[in-house]
Amino acid sequence: MQHRELGNSGVEVSEIGFGAWVVGTDWWGDRSDEQAVGMVEDALDAGVTYVDTGDVYGHGDSEEIIGRAIGGRRDEVTLATKIGYDFYNNPQAGHGELPKELDREYLETAFERSLDRLDTDYVDLLQLHNANVDDITPEVRDLLREWKADGRVRALGWALGPSIGWLAEGDAAVEYEEFDAVQTVFNLFEQQPGRHFVDTIRETGSDTSVIARVPHSSGLLNEQVTPDTVLEDGDHRSHRPQEWYETGWKKVDAIRFLEDPDGVEGTRTMAQAAIRWLLAHDEVASVTPTFRDGDDIAEWSAASDVPPLSEAEYDRVEELYARNFDIDRDDGMDVLRTSVDGEDIEAAGLDKRAASY
Repeated sequence: MQHRELGNSGVEVSEIGFGAWVVGTDWWGDRSDEQAVGMVEDALDAGVTYVDTGDVYGHGDSEEIIGRAIGGRRDEVTLATKIGYDFYNNPQAGHGELPKELDREYLETAFERSLDRLDTDYVDLLQLHNANVDDITPEVRDLLREWKADGRVRALGWALGPSIGWLAEGDAAVEYEEFDAVQTVFNLFEQQPGRHFVDTIRETGSDTSVIARVPHSSGLLNEQVTPDTVLEDGDHRSHRPQEWYETGWKKVDAIRFLEDPDGVEGTRTMAQAAIRWLLAHDEVASVTPTFRDGDDIAEWSAASDVPPLSEAEYDRVEELYARNFDIDRDDGMDVLRTSVDGEDIEAAGLDKRAASY
C-alpha cells in the first residue's frame, strides 16, 4: 500500500481508504456490528490505514463501530470524520438529506460527541459535511483554525454531495487556505466536477488534495451491478435511473483494454483499473470505494500495487470520454448540484446542467 499527503498538512493517507458509510447503516447491505468491526480490521490488515466516517452515518453508529474497530490500533489509522448535519433534532426520511447546521455552538457540540463515539481525543481529518458555500462564514473558519491549533484536528476538509456536484463549494475548498482536502464523487465515467477541481488546483497552485468517493460509479466499474442484477429498494445504488446502468454497461465494454495492459491477461481487474485511473492524478490523495465484504477489501486494496495506467492507456480513456464512449443516448444523470442556480456550472464551462432539486 502506497501513501500520499493531504495537501501540505503532513497527514498521510493510504491510497485506498475505507469509506465507513458502509457500516452503521443498511444502505449497502445488512451486517451485524461484529461483522462491521471485522471488515474494518480486515481492511487495516490489508494496509488500508485511511478510515473515513461521519457522524450522520447511522446517526452515530458508524463512528461507534469505527471506535471499537480501531481500539488498540489508533496509531495505525489516519482517522477522518464529518460533521454538519443535524440528525439530533431531525428524523431521517429514507435516504433524504437532513437539515444542516453550522453555527459555532452546534459544531462544537457535534465535534465533541464525535470524539466521544470514536473514543479518541483527536481526528486526523475533520470534514464539513455537504456544507453550503454561504454557510462557511469567517466565524466557522475561525473555529476550524482553533481546532487545528489545539491539536484536536490535524487536517481539514470539505466533503461534497450527496449528488454529483456542488461546484461552488469545491472551488471554495480549493481557494480557502484552511482546507487541506475536498471530497467528491469522481470516477472514470463521472469525471465532473472532480476534473474541474483537479484543473483548478493545478492552475492556482493550491495545496488542496482530492479524496475520490464512488470510484466504481455505483457498481458499474466493479461489475457488481450487471444486467442480471436486481437492486432492492433499500440499496443506495437504486437511486440511479435504469438508463444510467444501460449506457454504463456499454462503457465498461469500451474500456476492457484496461484489464490487460500490453496484452498481459489478468494484470488488473476492472475495479482495480478504475482506482488506478483516479490515482493517475497526483492531486488525488486517496480513493474510498464502498467495501461490502472481505473479497472487496482484498481485491481493491491491492489496486495500490498493480501497474499504473500507461500514458497511452490514459489518453485512450480521455478520447473515449470526449466522445461519450461513442454512445448517443442520454444516461439520465447529466446534472450537477449547485448552490448558485447553475451559474457556477456555466462559468466553469462544464457541459452539464444544474439539478432540478
